[in-house]
Amino acid sequence: MSAAAAGVEARLPIRSDLDLVWVRQHVRQSAATLGFGLVDQTKLVTAASELARNTLVYGGGGEMESARVADARREGLRLTFSDRGPGIPDLEQALSDGYTSGDGLGLGLGGARRLVHEFAIDSTPGVGTTVTVISWTARTPRQRGGS
Repeated sequence: MSAAAAGVEARLPIRSDLDLVWVRQHVRQSAATLGFGLVDQTKLVTAASELARNTLVYGGGGEMESARVADARREGLRLTFSDRGPGIPDLEQALSDGYTSGDGLGLGLGGARRLVHEFAIDSTPGVGTTVTVISWTARTPRQRGGS
């Protein structure tokens, strides 16, 4: 992932179902503020919801950090979900198409990965998991500033 962060916008705990609601609301509001269209907002919120639920259910809770990011051509939103849970013993299987444990939205990690532009995962059994995603707006920083 090669984007410069403008700074952490928010750090939200993920410890209950109510926290999942706050995560979805925050992501939708941040994406709208950055100029994401409705379809792109929905994709990002759906991916965030799946990742937040995984953080709660499989990681035993954790947090989501969001930050605005930019490169020379575009702006976006970076979301990082982290937990100190049991980790994922088989990342290849967890990322494979159609794999789901049955408790989430049915997307699994692979589905969440397809809904964003950039996806990275680091998981160590016994240590925890961190998933970082970035979605980019269609607008460049100059367009956003002038509109």
